[in-house]
Amino acid sequence: MSIILGYDPTTLREKVDLNGAAARLEELGELRSSFALNEKVELLRLVGRLDEAWELANQTLRTARFSTTRDEICMARIRRAMVQRDLGKLEPALVELNSCVDEARAHEWAEIEAQALLERGRVQFELREYKAALIDFRGAVTIRVRIGASAADVDNAMMATAIAESYVDDPAVQRSQGTEPNH
Repeated sequence: MSIILGYDPTTLREKVDLNGAAARLEELGELRSSFALNEKVELLRLVGRLDEAWELANQTLRTARFSTTRDEICMARIRRAMVQRDLGKLEPALVELNSCVDEARAHEWAEIEAQALLERGRVQFELREYKAALIDFRGAVTIRVRIGASAADVDNAMMATAIAESYVDDPAVQRSQGTEPNH
C-alpha cells in the first residue's frame, strides 16, 4: 500500500497515510544506506517533520557528493528542494530546481528531468505562476509517457496538469493576477 493516498486538488500537496509513514520510518530505524536516507527525507517531509527533513536532506546531499553518481546527487537536490518548498522557501527551491532541470536535460536523464519539472511546477503553482507551472507539468507528462514511466507517475503529472489548466482557464484567477481571460 502506498503512503501517498492522493493529492489535494487546490494545493497539489500529497495526502498521506500518516500511520503508514510512521511505520515505515520505524522500519528504516537507524539504516544509513543512501536509499534509506533518501526515503527518510521523503517520509519526514510527508509527515510534516520539516526541520528534521531539512537537516537530513542536507546531510544526505553532502554524503551523496562523496559517494554516489551525479544523477543521484541531482535527485538528492530535488528532494532537498521539495523540503524547501514545504518550509515555504519557494524562491530557493525554484533556483535549485531550475538547476536540476538544466542538469538533467543536459545529461539526458529523462526520468530525473521529469521529476524536476514536476517539482518545479509545484513550486511555481505555489507562487501562483500557473502558466509556468502548466508548462512544466506538461513537460513532465510528455517525458514520462515517452520513457514508459509507471501509470501512477504519468497519472500524477496528468493530474497536476489538469489542475493547473483549470487555474489558467479560470477567469477569477486571471483577474486576481491582473490578466483578463481571452474571449
